[in-house]
Amino acid sequence: MDIIQEINKLKIERNAVIMAHNYTLPEVQDIADYSGDSLELARIAAGCDARVIVLCGVRFMAETAKILSPEAIVLHPAPESGCPMADMADAAAVKEFREKNPDTLLIAYVNTTAATKSEVDICCTSGNAEKIVAALPENQKVMFLPDANLGGNLIRSLGRPMGLWDGCCPIHNRITPDDIRQARAAHPEAVVMVHPECKVEVTALADHALSTGGMLKLVSGSSAKEFVVGTEIGIIHRMKKENPDKKFYPLDNNPVCEDMKKITLEKIAAVLRDLSCRVELDADVIAKARRPIEKMLELSK
Repeated sequence: MDIIQEINKLKIERNAVIMAHNYTLPEVQDIADYSGDSLELARIAAGCDARVIVLCGVRFMAETAKILSPEAIVLHPAPESGCPMADMADAAAVKEFREKNPDTLLIAYVNTTAATKSEVDICCTSGNAEKIVAALPENQKVMFLPDANLGGNLIRSLGRPMGLWDGCCPIHNRITPDDIRQARAAHPEAVVMVHPECKVEVTALADHALSTGGMLKLVSGSSAKEFVVGTEIGIIHRMKKENPDKKFYPLDNNPVCEDMKKITLEKIAAVLRDLSCRVELDADVIAKARRPIEKMLELSK
């Protein structure tokens, strides 16, 4: 029995579903029951009735699945797969900020730990952040964390002030305006898309700044045949799969998230065999962290 057959057999035996982020390895996306960005995976987890969820992504995504589906056994095939951005907003530091600034609303990007989510008011993703921030009262003080780039892009698009936490995605943060200019020169007919985790001066040069889910929708609905993809290269696999008649070009600086690539078919099979690498969270943390996530899902309908 090959490993794909074994995984499919174990899924049935365990009443399991596999969810994979758009940045994971192609073979992981292909074996998954659901692929998506953080918002899509959160919505799926919230409505999931499977006994076992195998979350193929970085650690905070597996924690989010456990928060939204606490009765399920949530397995994270690569528990060492973390997110540097999430680590930039320590829960203790966020709690201290809240105590010193009680009149400030805390909006946390979903790329945060469960402990940090338990200290904030609302969560958001790159796909719904603009909608959520735009719905807030104009006179409400806001601290946006941990991604200063995403927050800066929201300030630029919405024209409202916010405090910005000192954090970023190292992969997107290293994309430069020169990367975009070089891509345009090499592919003058291509639509240029970047992720809003990129710096404001980068998104200003792109045709679109979108979440990976937003990018996929744009590509499928566009008459354009060529696209420059300014985000982690894993998304290109799904773009090609869903749009075989179109061409996709990654940026020359080759944005790769090594943590996303740590999840393999072998690790998925191993956790399904043993029900190992379980995500365990304190019940109080689950209860507190669930509120800002549910608020996000409510506001992003």
